[in-house]
Amino acid sequence: MRNVVLTATVAIALAAVPAFAKGQKAQKNAGAKQMTDQTFVTKTAAGGMAEVELGKLAQEKGTSDQVKSFAQRMVTDHNKANDELKTLAQNKNITLPTDIDPHDKALRDRLSKLSGAQFDHAYMQAMLTDHRKVANEFRHESQIGKDPDIKAFASKTLPTIEEHLKLAEDTNKAVGTSGTATKPAKQPKK
Repeated sequence: MRNVVLTATVAIALAAVPAFAKGQKAQKNAGAKQMTDQTFVTKTAAGGMAEVELGKLAQEKGTSDQVKSFAQRMVTDHNKANDELKTLAQNKNITLPTDIDPHDKALRDRLSKLSGAQFDHAYMQAMLTDHRKVANEFRHESQIGKDPDIKAFASKTLPTIEEHLKLAEDTNKAVGTSGTATKPAKQPKK
């Protein structure tokens, strides 16, 4: 009898382990903030406005032809995507932000104080970082978005975002930005 009770207890405990583990995983995932379709739209709108503003700034302050060309592409493509997103948001009754977010404002303010090669390097580094993050967000939304229209927008726009990422990588290399600070060369002693 004792063996039967022990065996039953072990069987119940073993059966509970996957359920417990699944519950732990669900709890962990609930802690990770999932982006809703509406949040994706509003965040994308603010980011798109920032890309246009920063692109215009780069066209004014950039010194490299490649940086200026990249910036023009950002202005053109993001204006087009912003217009499509406005229409989508209106159809979904989503209120879009009217200005860029504080993080992008701080970046714009920091970049506006730079000039020459320093500007080119900082702008391209920011574009590289931003497009990596945005490509992941668009990929995520295109795969698991709930609203079919928003999911379709993400899927349709993702190839352009990935192209921007590739252009940012190429332009970043062209202006010699490695992402690490370089030390000035030592002067020989006289």
